[in-house]
Amino acid sequence: MRIKYGSYGITTLGSSAAAGVAGYFGGGSNSSGRISGIDKITFSGDTKTTLSATLTGLRNNLAGMANSTVAGYFVGGDDGAVFLSGIDKITFPADTKTTLSATLTSARRLLAAMANNNVAGYAGGGNDGARVSGIDKITFPADTKTTLSPTLTTARSALAAMANSGVAGYFGGGGDPSNVDGIDKITFPADTKTTLPATLSTARSEIPAGMANSGVAGYFGGGYDTGLIDGIDKITFPADTRTTLSAVLTSPRATLAAMAANAAAGYFGGGEAAAGARLSGIDKITFPGDGKTTLSPTLSTARTSPTGMADGGV
Repeated sequence: MRIKYGSYGITTLGSSAAAGVAGYFGGGSNSSGRISGIDKITFSGDTKTTLSATLTGLRNNLAGMANSTVAGYFVGGDDGAVFLSGIDKITFPADTKTTLSATLTSARRLLAAMANNNVAGYAGGGNDGARVSGIDKITFPADTKTTLSPTLTTARSALAAMANSGVAGYFGGGGDPSNVDGIDKITFPADTKTTLPATLSTARSEIPAGMANSGVAGYFGGGYDTGLIDGIDKITFPADTRTTLSAVLTSPRATLAAMAANAAAGYFGGGEAAAGARLSGIDKITFPGDGKTTLSPTLSTARTSPTGMADGGV
């Protein structure tokens, strides 16, 4: 792996129909430094607005998950001085921000998160000074935190996650410190862990992005193997078989984010392209044909290492 992130020198470098309401991209880093802003993509027209609510502080390398129709969560990250354990909550539909009293087991960055809608969200992996294998669980609606006894197969950072709500969540890729192609599966509600026989098409780290069309398939896109990746792998539920889309991201990129409107489309936004260029563009993968288009709205600023979550309709 290739990028040094920030100053830490980690060289591993009934309104909700099935199609959902809106997706959110929060945090990251632009040319001026870390970001606290949150952009909102309203699915009905793929229009972009920026919330008046912001993250509690400037942060990047964070993770996002959502309890659709209720609230989304931004967890962990770093603010340029310290790693963070805090969890910000965006309550739908007013998009107001509060901060949970519950925190991650340890302050960490470069983690991934996913959720079992109406039940719980899960934040796994990352780096808290060393790579992490643990998975924290935020139980809805009380937003209490526990830590699973199962852990990721290896301690890893800069990974991605997505979920087939009501069935299982998946953590894929990352660095341990070598790039990882494996995918761990957390089966709900017992929260047991298995590792898929299917793997990503290439071992990858540097924050690929994950999103899912719940009940149908999950997607892992971008990242870095021996170079920046534009490919998107698809895990078809329930057999958990892997194929790779013919559609690719507009440009190869790492440190991007993703979210999805269930039964409609998934969105990949931001990231880092060749020569360290930050990106503001948002690619859309339309279900079920998995064709790719690029939105005319862009993120409010080009950024690396944001995260995404959605009031997605599951």
